[in-house]
Amino acid sequence: MIVFDTHQDIAYNALCYGRDYRRSVAETRRNEVDPALLARRGSATLGLPDALAGRVALVGATVFVAPFDGDEKQPWSEFTYKTPKEAFQLASAQIDYYNRLTDETDKVQLIKSQRDLDAVLATWADGAPVEGRRQGFIVLMENADPIQEPQEFEAWYERGVRIVGPAWAASRYAGGTGQPGPLTKLGYELLDIMASFNAVLDLSHLAEQACLQALDHYPGVIIASHSNPRRFRNTDRHLTDMMIERLAERDGVMGIVPYNRFLTDDWSDGDPKSKVPLKVVTDAIDYICQLTGSAAHVGIGSDFDGGFGQESIPEGLDSITDLLRIADALAALGYSATDVEAIMSGNMLRKIRQSLPAS
Repeated sequence: MIVFDTHQDIAYNALCYGRDYRRSVAETRRNEVDPALLARRGSATLGLPDALAGRVALVGATVFVAPFDGDEKQPWSEFTYKTPKEAFQLASAQIDYYNRLTDETDKVQLIKSQRDLDAVLATWADGAPVEGRRQGFIVLMENADPIQEPQEFEAWYERGVRIVGPAWAASRYAGGTGQPGPLTKLGYELLDIMASFNAVLDLSHLAEQACLQALDHYPGVIIASHSNPRRFRNTDRHLTDMMIERLAERDGVMGIVPYNRFLTDDWSDGDPKSKVPLKVVTDAIDYICQLTGSAAHVGIGSDFDGGFGQESIPEGLDSITDLLRIADALAALGYSATDVEAIMSGNMLRKIRQSLPAS
């Protein structure tokens, strides 16, 4: 079994906080002793050695920038933009980081085609040497404002972007989390151009109105890379039952986020992680399976180190290595081996393969 984690802010953490992805989680934690940094980011949960040990074979590696909102105390405040040009420059630096990383280690490969995907998966095949395992990055743009105009998406596609979420907060393309609104005229244009490249549309962070419009309009592959059921966390950051059902009708998949603030209304920063057991994660997964009538529409989108650390993830999880514990917990609930494998990787793998060019 492998894990496909559809949302990790690897380049953002490297450029904003100096977190070298090639280091182990333990090494990063030893290096990060500044109380102000730990209060801002939490203790690290990501590192390539730990991911490989936890069989995290595939990652949605994000290109993430946030609009400047005047608040300099947020985790993302050192990596914000005021203009589309600034967003473009910050996002370009993250693409460059991923290219440097793949040049500097043979343990990581950018996935731009089905051939690339198959090459990475071959390193995880039964009988393949453990030391030869590689992790595949599928580049995901979270917030489309770095695309200065819709026609520019072609250039981003050439650089490796295969998944786009049009909004984080509201963008020029769509309403977003905390800032409701529809798809804009530019948003519809962007979706049409993305469809011509068979790119993946990511619904996470889209405002509800924009999300439903996108489900109606976009003909291609659709996922929600890192969203939970609103039944568990009642904010506009997450998906209502109706939105989940609409996503499933499109054969879409949503990645569950094992972050305590996204799993319950009853946990706040500073609360003990033990207040949210691992069972809440499997409860959220099971909820989607029961709502949609199958295990085909849910996966994992950890968002680990996405503004929170190990103190803020459920009891029983300490780092990226531990995502496999979700598989064990699902099996204990009676999920078949086939369904567990689908949830941990197969469902998202199905959608990504549908979107990639052959070579």
